[in-house]
Order: sequence, then C-alpha cells, then structure tokens
Amino acid sequence: MPGSPDTAPCGFTLIEILVVIVIVGVLALAVTIGIATAGGERQLTREAERMQALVDHACTQAELSGREIGVRLDAGGYAFATLGFDGWMADQRKDELRPRVWVAGMSVELMRDGHPLQLAGNTGEPPQIVCFSSGELSPFVLRLRLGDIAAYYELRGESDGRIALVRIASRT
Repeated sequence: MPGSPDTAPCGFTLIEILVVIVIVGVLALAVTIGIATAGGERQLTREAERMQALVDHACTQAELSGREIGVRLDAGGYAFATLGFDGWMADQRKDELRPRVWVAGMSVELMRDGHPLQLAGNTGEPPQIVCFSSGELSPFVLRLRLGDIAAYYELRGESDGRIALVRIASRT
C-alpha cells in the first residue's frame, strides 16, 4: 500500500550519481587517450608505407626509363632527383615523385653498412639513396620515428632492388 511506513523511498542518492559520473569521466578519458595514441601510430604507419611505395616506384621508373633516380633526404622531408649529363637534377614533375615533407614530429635516421649517413643540408647535394637503371639499389636502412611512440619502422633497401618495411615494437 503506497505511503505505508514499511516501504523504502525509490531513487538514487547524490553520492551514487556522483560515483557514476566519475566512472563515466574516467572511461571517456581512457578512450580519448587510446584514440590519440592510435592516431599517431596510424600516421607513422601511413608515412612508412608511403615512403616504401615511393622508393619502389622510383626504382621501377629508373628501370623503365633507363636513368638513375635518387632520393635526397633531409630533416624537413625528401625529394627525388634524376641523373643527367650535368649531374643530379631535382625532379620538377608534379606526379608521384614530387618533393614531400615529413609529418610534424617525425625523426629520420639513415644508415648504410651499420653507419649513420648525414642527411642532406641543401638541394645541391647528391641523393643518399639511388635506384639504378639496372634494377639495383644502393643498400640502406631508414628508421622512421614519430614523437614519443615506442614503435618505429625500418625501411630496408637491398642491393638487388628489394625494399622491406619492418615494424620494430620498441626502441632499443
């Protein structure tokens, strides 16, 4: 019977509502942080895969055209160059081999035979990676890192023209 003294009032107390709000807030923060970290990881993966595809494309173009194509890397990005009679000339095309800029926070380390190579300081320097018209490639290891993400990628070019992309789970 309603209104009788032995029935308890229905509803939630203020403390119960506040506890639920705090739990929802903590879960929302965890999801936001997880998405932000995954976004950086996706961006790093996309940049590494793009670099692999572009170097592979440059090597294919070198073989088809019979002209060496190089990749000049610097701290700000990378550009392709073609070897002509007057030396290396920056590629002025607006196609796939146009100059690219690294994403913000990207750090790049280029190595050959286990030794670090200097990144280019200006556009007049020869490229560090060369795709030869014979189908060969100057061997290299290019490490790509983004911000404070623990994982990084290594792009490994072999002298026979093969290019492999390897994800390294944590920094060494």
